Amino acid sequence: MTKSDLLPGPLPNSLQLTKDGKLKHLLSIEGIPPLLLEEILDRAEQFVSLPDKAQNKAPLLRGKTVVNLFFENSTRTRTTFELAAKRLSADLINLDIRTSATTKGESLLDTIRNLEAMNVNMFVVRHQHSGTAHFIARYCAPHISVLNAGDGHHAHPTQALLDMLTIRQHKHAFPPLKVAIVGDILHSRVARSQIHALTTLCTGEVRVIAPRTLMPVGIEKMGVNVFHDLNEGLDDVDVVIMLRLQHERMQNALLPSAHEFYKRYGLTEESLRSAKPDAIVMHPGPANRGVEIDTKVADGPQSVILQQVTNGIAVRMAVMSMVMGAQSGYSQ
Repeated sequence: MTKSDLLPGPLPNSLQLTKDGKLKHLLSIEGIPPLLLEEILDRAEQFVSLPDKAQNKAPLLRGKTVVNLFFENSTRTRTTFELAAKRLSADLINLDIRTSATTKGESLLDTIRNLEAMNVNMFVVRHQHSGTAHFIARYCAPHISVLNAGDGHHAHPTQALLDMLTIRQHKHAFPPLKVAIVGDILHSRVARSQIHALTTLCTGEVRVIAPRTLMPVGIEKMGVNVFHDLNEGLDDVDVVIMLRLQHERMQNALLPSAHEFYKRYGLTEESLRSAKPDAIVMHPGPANRGVEIDTKVADGPQSVILQQVTNGIAVRMAVMSMVMGAQSGYSQ
C-alpha cells in the first residue's frame, strides 16, 4: 500500500441516501449534500439544548434494536453510541467480537444474516479494514441502517460531525474560518472526514500540517493547503485540530521518535501563540500528552476537547433518529 492509495475514492450517494435525499446510512461525509450536513448539525444542536432529563427520555427509537459491531477497540466512540441509543429509548446489543462466531470461522456476512434474523434495525460498525461498513450497507436487509463508527484509514463521519458542531458553536459560520489539522494525517480517518466536512461547509481555508512522512501524497486534491512547519501552518488560524500519532498503523519507521515529533509538531503554549488569540483547540482523543499536545494546552482556556465528547452524544442521537426516520417514513 502506498500513501496515495490511502486517499478515499468517490462514494455512491445511492447507498447513503434515499431516493428523496434523506439519510439512509452514514458511511462517509463524502457525498453528503451541504444542506443535509447542516440539518444533521441542527438536529444535534436541538439535543444539546435539551435538559438532561428530556435527553434521557426521548422516545424516538422506542421499539428499535441497535447492534454495536466493534471489531476494533474503542472506549469513547462506543460509549457515546451506547448512550445515544439509550437516550433515544432503543434496545441495545453490544456484540463481543472476541467471543462471537467470526472468531470461530463464520464469515462477516453470515454474522450479519443471523443478526438480521433477530429483527434488528441498525448496525453501528467499527472495523480495522476500510470499506467494511460500506460492504455491510450494500448487503444488509433494506430495513436496516448502517452507521460507520470508523473503518481503517478511510472515514469516521460522526467524529467529523461532532467536530463541526463544536466549531459552529464557537465560531458560528464556516466561510471566514482558517482551520489547521495537525499531526498524523497519513493514517487518520478522522482527518479525511474532517476535510470533507470542512470543504462541504465552505470553510475559508483548510490546512494540514505534518512531517512529510506522515502526509499523504496528493492530499492537495482534497482542497487543502499543505504545511510542514508548525508555526507557519498555525499562523492566524481560528481552529487548531490535533491528531493522535497512530503507532499501531505505522508499518515503517516514519518518525525518529515521539520526543522529536513533540519538539517539532507538539502544540504548546508557545506554538499556539501563532494562531489567533481566540483560536479554539480540539483533539478527537485519546490525546497523548507530551507527544501531540502539552497538558497546559489540553486543559487550558482555549481547549474545547471535553465539549467535543459531550457533542458526540448529541450528534449520534441526531444521526440515529434521522436514519430511522428515513427508513420508516416518519419524521421527528
